[in-house]
Order: sequence, then structure tokens, then C-alpha cells
Amino acid sequence: MTVWDALIGQAEAVDSLRAAAAAAADVVAGDSVGVQARHTTSAAMTHSWLFTGPPGSGRSVAARAFAAALQCETPGALGCGHCAACHTVASRTHPDVHQVVPQGLSIGVEEMRAVVARSGRRPSRGRWQVVVIEDADRLTEQASNALLKAVEEPPGRTVFLLCAPSLHPDDVSVTIRSRCRLVTLRTPSAEAVAGVLRDADVEPGMAAWAAAAGQGHVGRSRRLARDADARERRAAVLAVPASLTSLGACLDAADHLVGAAEAEAKALSDDLDASETESLQVALGAGATGKGVAASVRGSAGALRELERRQKSRTTRTQRDALDRALVDLAAFYRDVLLVHAGSQVAPAHPDFADDVRTVASRVDASGALRRLDAVLACRDAVELNVKPRIAVEAMTAALRL
Repeated sequence: MTVWDALIGQAEAVDSLRAAAAAAADVVAGDSVGVQARHTTSAAMTHSWLFTGPPGSGRSVAARAFAAALQCETPGALGCGHCAACHTVASRTHPDVHQVVPQGLSIGVEEMRAVVARSGRRPSRGRWQVVVIEDADRLTEQASNALLKAVEEPPGRTVFLLCAPSLHPDDVSVTIRSRCRLVTLRTPSAEAVAGVLRDADVEPGMAAWAAAAGQGHVGRSRRLARDADARERRAAVLAVPASLTSLGACLDAADHLVGAAEAEAKALSDDLDASETESLQVALGAGATGKGVAASVRGSAGALRELERRQKSRTTRTQRDALDRALVDLAAFYRDVLLVHAGSQVAPAHPDFADDVRTVASRVDASGALRRLDAVLACRDAVELNVKPRIAVEAMTAALRL
């Protein structure tokens, strides 16, 4: 199994990245025989890449696969998946592959400056210094400016791999985007996702259902297939549209949607926050004895406050991600309502809620379903723009009232 096998339904992108990895290998070979060889082979080598595509298409998976192919130690394999380099890249422990994964709402300038500084070093073990920036759309303006200089004039053995959901100017600044080679990914088909789940020993019926319910998002489909709690949360969300028969029901539904997202974020964050705080306190001398320890502990308040700030930001992002998953399911529900009105034979996203879909379709016409779909999408945009989730969701459920 090669590193490319994890990239589902992206044959064109894989071919392009394999060719680029081969060109990169030529650059490395040219370095060993002299400057002239390097100049004649480096024309096909790009030092800055931008991976775009819808959620679940595998942007970060493609970037890590390409990073592994660049570092692969098996001659001619270009990402064998078995050598030490491929394994360490996959486990995120390769010393020359730096992965920036935002833990909060944004990627700050200080973090980006540190990454750019490390990227200027020569590789210590691999062939390249590779920087993978997941969710590059979360770069602050100052962080983007810090990255821009490195992208404009990258060191000879450094590659930047940026991942973003789209090419919209609000996602990645045009100055960075114009200096990157673009790799566009697509939503994989339900059949392709179901095949991956079956290969992972998921029962065929469950694999087909989860692939459809996940709407092309591989990670979500895998979670639905394996996690009963995830299936229960989805069912609770999809029961909402048919229940919105009064203003009180709309407010109750909004409270449930926001409360469920908060509870999920808290469950995911509590254990991690506690272990991080304990580790920092120990590192700062908590529980130690001896001369100077008391002063050291008193001076640690600033570090603890900074950790708390980062943890709060991460919890907020986790809550918004959980709420966004619910909104995506709701949007697909109203898509199914539109399919009923159109008499389309296209497979629905939520076949297990066909009765609820027909109930809503009997209460609203096609234009009403479209307005409700627009209301769900507007709520997603509002939450992304930092509108208080409860306010945005209450406005949405009121618009969804039957």
C-alpha cells in the first residue's frame, strides 16, 4: 500500500503530484553532480503548492502524501508507504516535515515566523525541508505577510504545501496564491468512499449507508460507520426540520443544536486541557522544592494565561466545527426536499430520513425549500464571521419554521 492509496477518487491529482515528486528527485540527483545539472532539471520543480477542495476531499491527506513522496527512501518508488521516511511522515515525526495544524481560530504571526525560520535550514535527514500548513485560510494577515517572503524566495531545498477550502480571496491572499502551483481536489463519489470503508472491514450495508450520509467526506463517513454516538447526534439533527411547527419549537431546536455542539467540544477538550495544564505546571516547577522554585512558580502566571487563551480558542473552534457538521446535514436535508419536488432519481443524502423529507416536502413548496436551504447556508456564513452561534442558529430555525 503506497501513500497515494489514502487519497480517494483523485486520480488526476495523484498523477500530477507523482510527476512533481519525480522532478524533485531529479533536482536532488542534480545537486550531487553539480550546479549545471541542478539548473537544467529544476524548471519542473515548484517550491510552493496550494491544495484546494471541498471539506472531506483530502487536502491535508494529499499534502502529506506528497511530503512522503518527496522524502521517500525507496529508489524510484515516490511514496512507497513502507520505508522509514514514509512511516515517519505519516506519523508526523519526520524531522524535516513541519506540520502546522491550527488549534484555535487562527494561525498567528509568531507561530508562522518560527515555522519560516525552521524552513530555511538544510534538511537534517530527508531530501527536503517540507512545511505543510493545514487550513491555511486561518492565517492572520500578519501571519500571511510573514509567510509571503518565504514563498516568494524559498530556500533551494524547501517546499511549502498549503491547504485551503477554496480560492476565494478571503481564504488565501492573492499574493500568496499567485506564487503557488494549484492542486484542485474533488468530492469523492459515495461508491469510492464505501469501497474504502469495506476495505477497513466495515460491513457492506453500513459502508454504503455511511458513505451516503457522509456526503463524500471520508473522515465523517468513517466516523459514522464506527461511532454510535456520531450516528445519534446526526439523527437528532435530522429530526429538527419536521419538528419546527411553532416558534417555541424553533427556539428549543436552536438550544439543542448549540448545546450539543458545546457538549461535544467540552468532551473533546476537557481531558486534553487538563493534561496540557498539568504538563506546563510541572515544566514550570510546580511541586518542586529548593532554592528559587517559589519565584519561578510565581513567574509562571503569564505562561498559564497564554495556555488558557489557546485552549479557549481551540474549544471555540471545536464547537464551531461540530455545529458546522450539523448545518451541513441540515443543508443536505433540504436538498433532499428539493429532489422530492423535482421528482429526481438522484440518490438522496439521507435515505433513512425519507419519511421526514416527504413530510417537510408536503408542507413547503420548492421555493420554500430553497429559501430554507439558503437560511442554513447563511447561518454557516454568520458563524464563520464570528456571529454568536446561538443568535445565528435561532435566526435560522425561525426561518425554517413550517
